[in-house]
Amino acid sequence: MRQLLPSAVDEVDLSVAYAYPPDLDSSCWLRANMVSSADGAATVDGKSGGLSSALDQHVFGVLRGLSDAVIVGAGTARIEGYRAIRAKDDYVDARAARGQRPAPVLVIVSARLELDPSSALFHGGAEQTIVVTRASSPADRRALLAEVADVVVAGDDGVDLSAATDALVDRGLHRLLCEGGPTLLASIAAAGRLDELCLTIAPCLVGGESRRILCGTPVDDKLRLEHLLEEDGTLFARHVRASARPPT
Repeated sequence: MRQLLPSAVDEVDLSVAYAYPPDLDSSCWLRANMVSSADGAATVDGKSGGLSSALDQHVFGVLRGLSDAVIVGAGTARIEGYRAIRAKDDYVDARAARGQRPAPVLVIVSARLELDPSSALFHGGAEQTIVVTRASSPADRRALLAEVADVVVAGDDGVDLSAATDALVDRGLHRLLCEGGPTLLASIAAAGRLDELCLTIAPCLVGGESRRILCGTPVDDKLRLEHLLEEDGTLFARHVRASARPPT
């Protein structure tokens, strides 16, 4: 993979190119990783996998390997077949050197808690899954999920994503990675908690009525381009929110 911007580089170390900012002991850095077609579609037939490739999956793995927690909406977790995250041999030593847990924690955001406690979302991972919900979610479902997950209540009638992010920091999770979906990502950005967007742009057109990578909540945010990578026509852009401190 080569770097096009900010300067031309023939070979790129992805773990360096996507490194989180240092000194996050009392704060966090929340990045999103999304994929879209050249015409802006976030899915094909309802799933992001139709836009992905082996190279995109490699970057996906690197970003997970660098993170403390992977945040995903309950709907996306169901559609995309998410599971509790296991430790990967390729990343264990590097994670240990950075003082990280063997694998990132899976964080599921769900207002209604329509989640099956017996599913693979809560079993077989290296770390206990966290479920973020609202105070008005069904108490009986919260109790059942609390038997297999760390349930975080953030907000009353709706999930307060800023409070949820603070709760993750309180649990020692500082390097955060949101993998969508578009509704959750828009809400995180609108709450002012999105620091960075990593966007894979697949060299294809989709058309139709596919959603964009942010959908629902209006967002007014400016971004600056940190790098642009390319291989086989696929672009990998890393944008940082203009008001956020630059990663180093």
